[in-house]
Amino acid sequence: MEVQVSIRVPVDPATAFAVFTDGIGGWWRDYYNAPDATGIRLEPGVGGRLMELEEAGEGFEVGRVTAWEPGRRLVLTWRQADWAADESTEVEVTFAPAEGGTRVTLEHRGWDEVSSDPTAGEGYVDGWAELLDWYAGAAAAG
Repeated sequence: MEVQVSIRVPVDPATAFAVFTDGIGGWWRDYYNAPDATGIRLEPGVGGRLMELEEAGEGFEVGRVTAWEPGRRLVLTWRQADWAADESTEVEVTFAPAEGGTRVTLEHRGWDEVSSDPTAGEGYVDGWAELLDWYAGAAAAG
């Protein structure tokens, strides 16, 4: 199984990447693993963490950045809180020039690595589509 969602945003690839990464805390909402999470942060660069944040401080580490190519692509590992410690998937986000802006494509793969939850990928298409809509709104707002 593979989840793939694309959207066009009215900004250049470098800006689209910056809004996605640096601005993630402003547009990401509602989709959290930890029940007490209130926000999210992405640390820049290879090895950076995608962290769900709680009011008391840091919360759950969702994944780690494995590729950081500003204006071009971002790749990170992904895991849910209820998966076994050695289980993860991979999320790749690409930023390609397109007429009037940038085509942003998110691909979430590696679901066969999650043997503890055979239905783990269900619902991700709709979830990622909604998140990318919120992201597109932030990108369009500048």
